[in-house]
Amino acid sequence: MDKKYFIIDAGAMPLGRIATRIANTLRGKNSPSFAPNVLSGNVVVVVNANQVKLSSSKETSKQYYHYSGYHGGLKTKMFSELKENKPENIIKFAVKGMLPKNKLQKEFLKNLKIFKTAEHNLPVKNLTPIKE
Repeated sequence: MDKKYFIIDAGAMPLGRIATRIANTLRGKNSPSFAPNVLSGNVVVVVNANQVKLSSSKETSKQYYHYSGYHGGLKTKMFSELKENKPENIIKFAVKGMLPKNKLQKEFLKNLKIFKTAEHNLPVKNLTPIKE
């Protein structure tokens, strides 16, 4: 199966809208031969991850949680802090939440390439833009 490469600009739309487009493309729902139990072979390249936007006042109030399993092990990071340090993780977490919770989820996420700026180091020339 040949891999198809798609590109999307993270600064063009709000985070949720970008994440749904990426998740649907990774799963292959845009192709006529879609099957929910088969890897599509689509690779999505996300550029400008540091320009990701949220709607309304979520930029100051959204939090990301991580629980270690121990008492007092709940860690919290604010959206602004994550956007400053690792903006790739914001998009990765959003897309991961929109993919099915099964063994294919990890395989779909391997086909997601996220870059902070507009430059990417992939040797692919023919990137198809995802429609906005």
